[in-house]
Amino acid sequence: MRIVFMGTPEFSVTVLQAIHAAGHEIVAVYSQPPRKAGRGKKLRPSPVQAMAEKLGLAIFTPLNFKDESDRSAFRDHDADVAVVVAYGLILPQEILDMPAKGCLNIHASLLPRWRGAAPIQRAIMAGDSESGVCIMQMEAGLDTGPVIRCQSTPISAEDTAASLHDRLAELGSRLIVSVLADGEFSAKPQSELGVTYAKKIDKSEARIDWMRTAAEVDRQIRGLSPFPGAWCEMRGERVKILSSALSSGQGQPGEVLDEALGVACGQGAVRLVRLQRAGKGAMMADEFLRGQAALRGEVIL
Repeated sequence: MRIVFMGTPEFSVTVLQAIHAAGHEIVAVYSQPPRKAGRGKKLRPSPVQAMAEKLGLAIFTPLNFKDESDRSAFRDHDADVAVVVAYGLILPQEILDMPAKGCLNIHASLLPRWRGAAPIQRAIMAGDSESGVCIMQMEAGLDTGPVIRCQSTPISAEDTAASLHDRLAELGSRLIVSVLADGEFSAKPQSELGVTYAKKIDKSEARIDWMRTAAEVDRQIRGLSPFPGAWCEMRGERVKILSSALSSGQGQPGEVLDEALGVACGQGAVRLVRLQRAGKGAMMADEFLRGQAALRGEVIL
């Protein structure tokens, strides 16, 4: 099939590689324009653009599709279908209608639960027992289109946003290759029951409130790892907590209960497993504690 691929972050790269390996003709790749990043604030291409260039595929990075030249270029691809994966732009109806078989979206949730920008993080933070991917026929609404196929995966007590992200990317890759192999897309409307919205993660959500239950704190830590990273203050230093586990013990919320970095919450306790100081790499708790006075009995904020 003649395919236009549209995506931007790492999640989309896995899918692009799978479609390319399956032998489809990818006539164009669309991605967000390069952004300034790093200390030198140099323009850095998106992960999808970098991969497209490595594969020798034509790459397009319009700011939007308001210009007739961008719409005309998209029309000229004469695509059978467009595959859209975390592209980051809202596509106007004119673009959605251009491919002969429309635009397919790979969404990282079990629709209609968690429509929107941050389905992976929200599923973990809400305590969902499972997540998954859905292949959806796109329409003008936000993730409201009819669903062609879904596949689920359990969310474990150890899953972080990073581990679930990687697993869903692999699931989505296999699923879209299977759907494209069928050639004809039979879709069913989404249920109007159980609709939830995964709003974009705001950095204000990242500070840990030790007054919350241990289960809530643990899910916050895992759901925001690695980015933006749940954080707290230890001895005046801001520290990200990248992984945790439920623990036993009780005390004043924020009190360090033992030498293994168990911390009391409003109800129950969590053990801090992997931490990161500002400007440093991530480290396990024993390495983090090495060379400093014991934290036991102190209250972290």
